[in-house]
Amino acid sequence: MNELTPILDGLTFAEGPRWRDGRLWFSDFYAFEVIAVDLEGNRETIVTVPEQPSGLGWTPDGKLLIVSMRDQKLMRLEDGALVEHADLSGYANYWCNDMVVDAQGGAYVGNFGFNRHAGEEPRATTLVRVSPDGSVSVAADGLWFPNGTVITPDGKTLIVGETRAKRLTAFTVAADGSLSDRRVFAETDNMYPDGICLDAEGAVWVSDPQNKELVRFRDGGEVADRISLGDRGAYACILGGEDRRTLFVCTNTGSGPDIAKGRTGKIEITRVDVPGVGLP
Repeated sequence: MNELTPILDGLTFAEGPRWRDGRLWFSDFYAFEVIAVDLEGNRETIVTVPEQPSGLGWTPDGKLLIVSMRDQKLMRLEDGALVEHADLSGYANYWCNDMVVDAQGGAYVGNFGFNRHAGEEPRATTLVRVSPDGSVSVAADGLWFPNGTVITPDGKTLIVGETRAKRLTAFTVAADGSLSDRRVFAETDNMYPDGICLDAEGAVWVSDPQNKELVRFRDGGEVADRISLGDRGAYACILGGEDRRTLFVCTNTGSGPDIAKGRTGKIEITRVDVPGVGLP
């Protein structure tokens, strides 16, 4: 049984974890901060994002890209300052969320699709692509809350978690970044995929906050492993560390703006046998 060990607590709501340069980078939603932390728990605030940060990634030349949720923009960190990389507001139905950046610097950004807190009816939405030059297009539509997203090491397959559809959906990625050949990677009656990450056996670890667990799915839907979190939800995960066998998990007691007051968010870790691969 995998035991999770906290390395950082007191967070409002951690999301978008990424391993880079010996540290875990992530967004703390309601503190409006992008933070980096090492395995000893030493943290650094990298930048404050006034309209709430989410997905993170890097361009080939090392520039940090940050999803700015509420104004539906993709920002770029330049010499300590945020500059607009792309405006997604004409392509996303509601607040933007998670993101994966490909090896060429193209970004795929999901969005909520509707305002759950205002009681809106759920509706399908888009996965938006921002090309390396900053131009914006719809990579795929008809997705039910596209959330965590990964790209395989060869750059030819993109897998996205559709939270509202209870499935992982795969696409073939063309040389120009366009997506085709939509297919189901894994689907169950009770899965609510949030953040995901990919391992060297082609399996995907899925953070499932509704069921308070992490589930490792093989292509086709076979469950290869499962980690229960007890009374805490798993909202995002990434395989990192020097050997990419450390599974970092963003956990909390709930989601939504009210959860921020308790600062119950944590970064927790466990060790796994199969290392991470691909992006992010």
